[in-house]
Amino acid sequence: MNSLRMLEEDEDNAPDVAQEDQDRISRFAVLNMRFKYNVPKLEALKQEKEALDDLATELELADEDEPALYKLGETFLHMPLPKALKRVEKEQSEVSEQVSSLSKTVDEWEKEMTEIKVALYAKFGTSINLDD
Repeated sequence: MNSLRMLEEDEDNAPDVAQEDQDRISRFAVLNMRFKYNVPKLEALKQEKEALDDLATELELADEDEPALYKLGETFLHMPLPKALKRVEKEQSEVSEQVSSLSKTVDEWEKEMTEIKVALYAKFGTSINLDD
């Protein structure tokens, strides 16, 4: 027996998808890709910030007469402790700004994705799946 058959017009339960809905779905897909790409990046920046905070604390406790080993690229350089501490503080500031900026952006994307999900689930119900 052949189980394939044509649907009658009244059997088609798929809701009509307006251009506005297609645009929302596309926007959600773009935001979701950006979100998934940048969340690990944000976590890495947070870990880097934490490591720099720990390093700054260690440098503050170090003996000022001893030069500090400072990593620059792939090389370690001997550097006076006050100069090394200033460099670490500068890096802390830069990483903090990056964390703050990326965190704000990711939060905005997440908020917009939630708004889109609410609108699309309200219209399409279980006919659409926007969850992972």
